Amino acid sequence: MNNLDTTYLLAITGVVFAVNYGLRGFVFAAFGGGKRPPAVILYVGSVISPAVISMLIVYCLRGTKFLAAPYGVPELTASAVCVILHLWKRNPLLSIIVSTVVYMVLVQNLAG
Repeated sequence: MNNLDTTYLLAITGVVFAVNYGLRGFVFAAFGGGKRPPAVILYVGSVISPAVISMLIVYCLRGTKFLAAPYGVPELTASAVCVILHLWKRNPLLSIIVSTVVYMVLVQNLAG
């Protein structure tokens, strides 16, 4: 890795940091101080998480071959574990970590 690559990576990291920090700060500046956000913002906030999770499910299962071994067993089992664990514990991080481990174990042991 040469100096140009390092400079480029640091510049990208700086821009990403600035944009992320600015967007997060904007929310507090616009809606802080006890102001109630507009109804459209409250609506978007209530539907964005389910929409993103739905897109992730489609993305994660899009390449699954249900007609060939292992017939989608790792994907469906890990998805079921994630849903059940989340409904039980209401902890997204725990659900993601455990279902990822279940998926990886199944893929390693069921792969042909």
